[in-house]
Amino acid sequence: MAPALRLFVFGLLFAAWTAQAADTNWVATSNENAQQVLQLLAEFSPEGAGSIGVDGLDEDILDLKPGIYERGRKASEAVLAELQGRLADEPHPKVRQDLEILIEAVESNLHTSQLERDNMLPYFNVSQTVFQGVRGLIDPQIPAERYPAAVVRVRRYAGLEEGYTPITDLARARTEERMGVEGLSGPYRGQLEQDLERSPTFIDGIEQLLAGADLEDWQEPYAVLAEQLRDYNDWLRAEVLPRARDDFRLPRAMYDDALKQWGVETAPAALIEQATQAYMDIRNEMQALAPLVAKQKGYETNDYREVIRLLKKEQIPGDQVLDFYRARLGELEAIIRREGLVSLPDREAGIRIGSAAETAAQPSPHLDIPRLIGNTGEYPDFVLPLLTKDAEGRWVGSDDTYEAGSWTLTAHEARPGHELQFSTMLEGDISITRALFAFNSANVEGWALYAEAIAKPFMPLDGQMISLQFRLARAARMFLDPMLNLGQVSTEEAKRLLVEDVVLGAGWAQNEIERYTYRIPGQATAYYYGYAKMQALRTQTELALRDRFDQQAFHDFVLAQGLLPPDLLRAAVMEEFVPVQRGGSDAAGR
Repeated sequence: MAPALRLFVFGLLFAAWTAQAADTNWVATSNENAQQVLQLLAEFSPEGAGSIGVDGLDEDILDLKPGIYERGRKASEAVLAELQGRLADEPHPKVRQDLEILIEAVESNLHTSQLERDNMLPYFNVSQTVFQGVRGLIDPQIPAERYPAAVVRVRRYAGLEEGYTPITDLARARTEERMGVEGLSGPYRGQLEQDLERSPTFIDGIEQLLAGADLEDWQEPYAVLAEQLRDYNDWLRAEVLPRARDDFRLPRAMYDDALKQWGVETAPAALIEQATQAYMDIRNEMQALAPLVAKQKGYETNDYREVIRLLKKEQIPGDQVLDFYRARLGELEAIIRREGLVSLPDREAGIRIGSAAETAAQPSPHLDIPRLIGNTGEYPDFVLPLLTKDAEGRWVGSDDTYEAGSWTLTAHEARPGHELQFSTMLEGDISITRALFAFNSANVEGWALYAEAIAKPFMPLDGQMISLQFRLARAARMFLDPMLNLGQVSTEEAKRLLVEDVVLGAGWAQNEIERYTYRIPGQATAYYYGYAKMQALRTQTELALRDRFDQQAFHDFVLAQGLLPPDLLRAAVMEEFVPVQRGGSDAAGR
C-alpha cells in the first residue's frame, strides 16, 4: 500500500475509532435511565436485584406484605410514565433504543402480572425462594465480608427482627386472601407435589450453606425458619393441594404471553410448522452420519438411535467429570483460536460441580451468572449437576456425563456459548439495559445453540453426531411445547418421541416434559427460534459482504451488542457492522 493511501486508510480508521470512543458517553446516560427500573426491582425483590449487583440490599428480603399487587402496579406505572417522558426528550438514537427496551420491559411485566392476577391463585415455593436468597450471598465469588448478611436475611425470613413477619405467614396470607375469588386456578398438582417433595433438600441446603460459611449465631434463627418452612409445607398439603388443578395447561392468553416473555414473537401454529420441518431435516443428517460413526467406533449398526445409545455407554466417572470437562474446554478453545471463530478472553472459564441443593433447584447443566452491575472480577461458572452413587457404590451416569456429549455441552454452556456471551458483557462497555432488561431466552439460548453449530464442523464424528442430536432436541422442543399446551399431543406421546426418536435418557425426557408443561411453559421454544434468527442473520450478512465477510469480526460484533433481541440485533448488524466492513475493504482496495 502506498504511503499516501496508508495515511488515508489510517485516517478513516482513526476517525471511526474516535467517533466510537466519543459515542460511548451514551452508555452512562442509558445506565442512569436503567436505575429507574433497578430501583423498582430493589423495592419489591431485593434478593434478585442484589444478585445482579445493586448495592445495599444484602440484608433485604422479598416484599409479600399486604397490598403487594396494588403497590407494585402503582410503582410500575410511575416508572413507566417517567421513562416515557425521558423518551420524548431524548435525542441520542441508542439511548432512545434502550429507553424503548426499558418501557417494553415494564409494560410487559404489568401485562403479565395482570394476567396472573385475573387467572391464577397465588402460590409461593417458599423453601426454594429462601434457599436462593441465602445462596445469593454465600458464594465463592462473593467477598466473605458479605456473608454475615445471610444471617440477617435468615432472621428476617423467620420474622425474628423488629418490623418483620415470617415469610411463610405472608405467603400463606397472600394465597388465602384470594381463595374466595371465583374463577382462579390453583397451581398444577404435579408441580406442587414435586415442590413439596424437593423442599427438604432446600431446607437442608440452607443449613449447609450457613454451616460452611464460618458464621456465628445462625443456628437458632435457622432452626426457627426450618420449622416454619415445614409447617408451611403442611399447610400447602392441607389447603392448597386440594385446590390444585389437574390440567397443566395455562389459559391461552397466558401461554401466548409466556412465549412473548421468552422472546418468541411467532404464533404457536407457525412454530409447530417450522420446527417439524427442521426436525425431519436434522434427523436425516443424523442418519447419514451414523454409518461413519459406527465404522469408526466398530459398532454393528447404522441406525442413528442405536449409535447414540452406544455412545452414551462411554460414561465419565463422577470423580473425573470436572477434570474431563476442563480438558474438553481446552480442546474447544484451541479450535476456536485456530479457526478464527471468535475472540476469547485471556483467562480460563470457570467450571464446577453443583451442590445437592443446587442440583435439586436446577437438575441440568447451566451457567451460574454473577452480578452484572458493579462486578469486581467475578465471572460466570459452567455448573454440572452433582452425580450420585447407587447402592453398590457405582456412579450413576447421565446424559451430561458421556464423552461424545461433552463437546456440544461445553460449546453451549462455556465457550463459544453462554460463558463467552456473559463474559463479553462483563468485560465490555455494554449498557445495563442491554445486559439485563433486553434479556430473553431467544437472544441468550439462540446464541448458545448457534455456538454449538459453529463449533460442530471441527468436532470428531461422534461429537458431531451428538451436536446434531442436541439440535434435534431443540427442534422437538419448538413443536412439542406448543402442541402440549394447545392439547395437540399427550405427555406420554411427547415423552415417547423424546426417548425413542430423539434418544434422550428417561430422566432428561421427564425434565423436558415438566419444563414444557408447568415449570417454564413456552421457554423451550426459544432455543431453536433464536438459533434460526442467528443463522438467518449470518446468511444475510454473508450475502451483503460476500468475500469481505469475516466470521470472527461478525461474532465479536454480535457479542458486543449485549442481549439485543433478534430484530434490534439485525438492525445493528446491517446499519453498523456491514457498512464498516464494506468501507474498510473499499478503502484498502483503492
